[in-house]
Amino acid sequence: MRIVLLGATGQVGRELAATLPALGEVIACGRDRADLEHPDAVRSLLARERPDVIVNAAAYTAVDRAEAEPERAELVNATAVDRIAAEARRLDAVLVHYSTDYVFDGEAAGRRTETDPPRPRSVYGRTKLAGERAVAAAGGRHYVFRTSWVYALHGANFLRTILRLAAEREELAVVADQTGAPTPAALIAEITAEFLGRAGDAAAPAPGLYHLAPRGETTWHAYAEMLLTEARAAGLPLKVRPGGVRPLATAEYPTAARRPANSRLCTAKLEAALARRLPRWEDGVRAAVAALVAAAHD
Repeated sequence: MRIVLLGATGQVGRELAATLPALGEVIACGRDRADLEHPDAVRSLLARERPDVIVNAAAYTAVDRAEAEPERAELVNATAVDRIAAEARRLDAVLVHYSTDYVFDGEAAGRRTETDPPRPRSVYGRTKLAGERAVAAAGGRHYVFRTSWVYALHGANFLRTILRLAAEREELAVVADQTGAPTPAALIAEITAEFLGRAGDAAAPAPGLYHLAPRGETTWHAYAEMLLTEARAAGLPLKVRPGGVRPLATAEYPTAARRPANSRLCTAKLEAALARRLPRWEDGVRAAVAALVAAAHD
């Protein structure tokens, strides 16, 4: 299997670059080699490499900045994805693409399924939905994974930000009225590899759209509290005191882009396709803290 990985230096891309070589040859492309702000150049690269699989982990993810840069977000998240999907179809390559809970407005109760109508309220959400639709319209073999609240041990994310701030400040304030499931990039890479590893089997998961997030749910505030409890127990240096995370309402923390209040995703379709249950979100946080402690002792 010959795999071209786009966005190889991002949070998800780095995990994919470590996981996908078990399946075959991986041509890992960062922005220096495949910049989605130049869609035709990316399509030309794919035409030259002629992969069996294209995994697109590249995206414009600056949610608030996208409100001021809609054309740039559209170029990366929609136009470039359209070109990639067209080339995947021409090559008869399997295409894996990643999307987001931001395609929903977050106002409905319960967990969102793949068949629920999207209603994005931000430039980021609108452009990611356009990318999803471009992949589906191309008509080739594809998997689109919608995920939420992604984090890793590298890059800019909530987990790393909270641990950094907790080492600098005695008190933090975190939004407490938005609900979702923190998703480790390592889990996204693991599920991607599992889908691709079964691609030639008779029982391969059907192409299409899947929601990918751990089981369970939390708020940003409860997530921060749990993270700091684990970090404190593991001996990571923190200045913030126990109980020092103050809950905020979304209205008290205005942002340029509107966040979904409910980011819960139903993953029943994915679990049925793999015939197994996904781990709980707390498992990933504990594993991340353990990895940080191990790295600190190296």
